[in-house]
Amino acid sequence: MPHPPFGPEAFTIPWLGRPVFWYGILVTLGTLAGAWIADRQARRRGHNPDHIWNALIPVMILGLLGARLYHVISSPAGGGTSMKSYLADPKSIINFWDGGLRGLGIFGAVVGGALGLWLYTRFARLRFAEWADFFAVGIPLGQAIGRWGNYFNQELYGRQTDLPWGMPVDLEYRLPEHVGLPESARFHPTFLYESLWNLMAFFLLSWLSRRYSASLRKGDLALIYLVLYPLGRFLAELQRPDAWMWQGMPVAQIVSVALMAVSGLLLLWRHGVFGGQRRSTAGT
Repeated sequence: MPHPPFGPEAFTIPWLGRPVFWYGILVTLGTLAGAWIADRQARRRGHNPDHIWNALIPVMILGLLGARLYHVISSPAGGGTSMKSYLADPKSIINFWDGGLRGLGIFGAVVGGALGLWLYTRFARLRFAEWADFFAVGIPLGQAIGRWGNYFNQELYGRQTDLPWGMPVDLEYRLPEHVGLPESARFHPTFLYESLWNLMAFFLLSWLSRRYSASLRKGDLALIYLVLYPLGRFLAELQRPDAWMWQGMPVAQIVSVALMAVSGLLLLWRHGVFGGQRRSTAGT
């Protein structure tokens, strides 16, 4: 894999002197792409797509707050930042935009975004499960695009590798345990693995939404997403030397297993695997 052609900074806003970072650009593009897919899903089901763009406001606000909170809590000790260092400087907790939206956790974003969507659907008197499905199809596409921000930041890489797609990382961006390795050392591009997985999840969810629209219950696509993404994240964590650990296991893997188990069991229950056959039509 080639060295990033640019640094983290994309350009500087004239007169303001404020830098704009590739990570923020790609996260924004990913968000808009995911919302556009959700817009298409709503139109196809005969709903007003304006609700997607209206809901996007609380979804983004609470999603960002949730993502930041998860990062602050999960920052391991011993790195450049930790929960202890954040508490020593509380201002840094809310200053997540400094450096181009660095320091965000996807599980927190999912929880915060879901809360934002739930609040909006309550306000607009819409069915939360149905609109969660629309967003669920677009979310993995947005994640696949946004993950490339990690490439320009030279972060979210794994252990050293000799594979041809290994990622070079400048010394200033290396984890402490990798600083002593040769400058030519290459590392697993964990961000790429997760991006490709998310892209696969997007195509699968898109296909399911069309092929099985008559048999899927409202909320099924959201639950399938909550099985697919955690599975990919579980595998990606195998190449995360900077993972937040608990009892010798990455916390993200524990969260992933819990999400997969709960979502998978809910899917089975909703389709009558437990306690007899349940009605499974698009209108339920």
